[in-house]
Amino acid sequence: MIVVSNTSPILNLMAVGELGLLRQLYGTVLVPEAVRDELLAFDSDLADAATFHEQSWISVRSVTDRPLVNLLRLELDSGEAEAVALAAETQADLLLLDERRGRNVASRLGLRYMGLVGCLIQGKQQNLLSTIKPTLDNLVRQAGFWLDSELYERVLREVKE
Repeated sequence: MIVVSNTSPILNLMAVGELGLLRQLYGTVLVPEAVRDELLAFDSDLADAATFHEQSWISVRSVTDRPLVNLLRLELDSGEAEAVALAAETQADLLLLDERRGRNVASRLGLRYMGLVGCLIQGKQQNLLSTIKPTLDNLVRQAGFWLDSELYERVLREVKE
């Protein structure tokens, strides 16, 4: 399975000490160079002992379709544009991203995507997490992750918490 990630899922999981979930779910995760650069800019500020640059299962790839990246940059930031372009280029099975604009662009390109909350649900369904409520709460409190209260409640109902 080819999985490409934008900055947000990795950064937020690092912030709450749950980065290993992505490895458990997907094995290797690809990130473009712009996402690597964004993560390295935050790396020293995070409390997680297992920081981004130490993760051998996160593979940094160069995007070769620069015209597509330049086109996507009209709507998205650098990390998102390169993540979407890399997902298209590698024919990824899944693109991890949270931002609405990025999801809209990914959808237009026919890419399958999932956000961080979806990863947590998947982790619970695969018995990799016994509960997701504490992680959701930590994401909101510690990482500043924005989560609509209605979505929060719906997710907890879905996973029976």
